[in-house]
Amino acid sequence: MALLEVKDLKTYFRTDDGIVKAVDGVTFSVEKGKTLGIVGESGCGKSVTCLTIMGLNPKRQTLTSGEALFNGEDMLAMSSSRLREIRGDDVAMIFQDPMTSLNPVHTVGKQLVEAVLLHRDVSKKAAKARALELLKAVGIPRAERRIDDYPHQFSGGMRQRVMIAMALINDPDLLIADEPTTALDVTTQAQILALMMRMQEEFGSAIIMITHDLGVVAEIADDVVVMYAGNVVEHANVDPIFKRPHHPYTWGLLGSLPRLDTDVERLVQIQGQPPSLLNPPRGCRFHPRCPYVFNRCQAEFPELRPISDDRDHKQRCFLDEETKDREAAKLLAGTMAEAG
Repeated sequence: MALLEVKDLKTYFRTDDGIVKAVDGVTFSVEKGKTLGIVGESGCGKSVTCLTIMGLNPKRQTLTSGEALFNGEDMLAMSSSRLREIRGDDVAMIFQDPMTSLNPVHTVGKQLVEAVLLHRDVSKKAAKARALELLKAVGIPRAERRIDDYPHQFSGGMRQRVMIAMALINDPDLLIADEPTTALDVTTQAQILALMMRMQEEFGSAIIMITHDLGVVAEIADDVVVMYAGNVVEHANVDPIFKRPHHPYTWGLLGSLPRLDTDVERLVQIQGQPPSLLNPPRGCRFHPRCPYVFNRCQAEFPELRPISDDRDHKQRCFLDEETKDREAAKLLAGTMAEAG
């Protein structure tokens, strides 16, 4: 049974210009102990999807429908008090910018202790011991002294480690990580990812990793959701995504990833810009940028359907499978022509 099952999730925002269809019918699931990678360009709906699950979108401007079943309980239908019980306890989130997520006027120790006391019936002494334990676990040097420091006294990588400690402090069943390695140097990125994988092994947590970095996905994900313009365009186990991708947008993402066995000049560029979600294109939302577009793409909205020989590999494209396999093979061989 899935730990989290998201069904036909839609998140629209009211604006002065009209309704923005930020997330438009997203479905996926994640099992305990597994990692789901959600990838796509900025503005495709990755973060909004998870903020909706957590109940963190502005209520007055947001229209939401669908289901987000956590252990069978719909998070979208929960009361505010029930959501507060779950957030930071059963479900935790690492936000993209730790400096805006940590309170600058309180020490990191105080914030970690409060996170424990909010969900556990323990003494302050026990809560502080737990906070210190997690700071050491995430690799904060001299944790006994640094626990009394303020967020601005930490580097970006250390603040991100503090955020991970805060997310893991109550042993959540589900950890949502929104671009946790953005703006960090390569060495720190590798340390953060290794830390998350180690914590997952220790606590058995499920992880949803939101990222635009397919290298990160290849390293840690079990399953992958590829999003474009508020839709899921491909969903599969991690190996088929990299070895037999079936959607032109996924080809573009993979083609733009530098490889050791090809020249930089052969990188594929996805032409054009993502569409406005105030007025998405008719038909397939990717068709204005797709080099394989034909008439049907402009008139009909493709369903997310499985490929013929792998029912767990779903894609949203009208191209025939023979063409998809041929073009994917070209991509993997490093010979695909630049899109457009």
